[in-house]
Amino acid sequence: MLKLRYTVKDIDIFQQIAYFHRMMKVRDPLKVERQAVDVVSRVLGEIPDIARMEIQSTGRDSGVDLLISFDFGGKRRVVAAEVKSSGHPRYVQGALFQLKRYVMEQHQPIIPVVVAPYLSEEVRALCTESSVGFLDFEGNAHITFPGFYLSRSVPGKPPAERRELRSLFKPKSAQVLRAMLREPHRHWRLVQLAEEAVVSLGHVSNVRNSLIEREWADVSGDGTFLSNPDALLDAWREAYVPPAGERHSFYTTLHGMAFEKSLYPAIAPRVDGQVMLASFSAANWLAPYARTSTHYFYADAAGADYLQKALKLSSAASGENVVVTVLDDTGLFQDGVKATPGLPCTSPVQTYLDLYVSGERGREAAEHLRREKMQWM
Repeated sequence: MLKLRYTVKDIDIFQQIAYFHRMMKVRDPLKVERQAVDVVSRVLGEIPDIARMEIQSTGRDSGVDLLISFDFGGKRRVVAAEVKSSGHPRYVQGALFQLKRYVMEQHQPIIPVVVAPYLSEEVRALCTESSVGFLDFEGNAHITFPGFYLSRSVPGKPPAERRELRSLFKPKSAQVLRAMLREPHRHWRLVQLAEEAVVSLGHVSNVRNSLIEREWADVSGDGTFLSNPDALLDAWREAYVPPAGERHSFYTTLHGMAFEKSLYPAIAPRVDGQVMLASFSAANWLAPYARTSTHYFYADAAGADYLQKALKLSSAASGENVVVTVLDDTGLFQDGVKATPGLPCTSPVQTYLDLYVSGERGREAAEHLRREKMQWM
């Protein structure tokens, strides 16, 4: 019997090939190009001074996908459009390079434009900085040439883009992201990252490819690493949804030193439950900024029961000073850190996200924490 032996690097390559096969099944380039023709026709057709517009779908070896010619201001103008099935930075970068090369090879003025189903603000800025126009199916557009200026911006993201981002930040995927953000300069093999995040190899592969598409991660001979952790964190905070769980409000008569004295044994690691400081309470230890009279905890069911007894917590319909969230997914505890020996709390990344969505005061504390603990170069 023939036995095949694969290295970790081989597995990385196989996962990448499988991913692109899936992408080819999901997206139909010909359908996208037809949509691009419709969008270009509609947008430019609405300009009253444009006449005799012609759109030509070029061959594979021409260097661009569409050539749009029209009369404007007494001159014949030509727009060269490169159509992409995905508007992620990785693909648009290639389109920009292709368009610039095409423009340099022509003997007449050419107006370069990128067309895609959706282009984020980041990608639109990238096109503008490269002096290349853009147009997407959502209505975002920027096309300029002498005597002509068209610029439109549509707020929000299309449903498919929102779903894709939400999927990237779901609990299992978030375990991968937190592992990478703990060591943003580390180069990971897929197998190593799957073991660290305690998720499947296929799940890690999907997350890795999503990060690469957005140019938040890159690949070297040593593996995958975060090339832009700040952009990843910015996107995460905008799409962030607090961990699912049951929120319990309590009141304790313990204050000051009496509370802290009871706190250490209450949340010390045990075999019969897990508890850690969260939100403002974690931030007070990681990077003190905005103290509050309310204490915040994440726990599992057993940990919450022990915490209630140790801190003498009583249920509070109002006037709460202790909030305990019993997590549905305990994977968050894998990312905990020790603020001091014996005092577990959420990591700087998780604390930052929780603070950022907790209101204006929390946002200020979040940015202070980021300056103190998450300055990635």
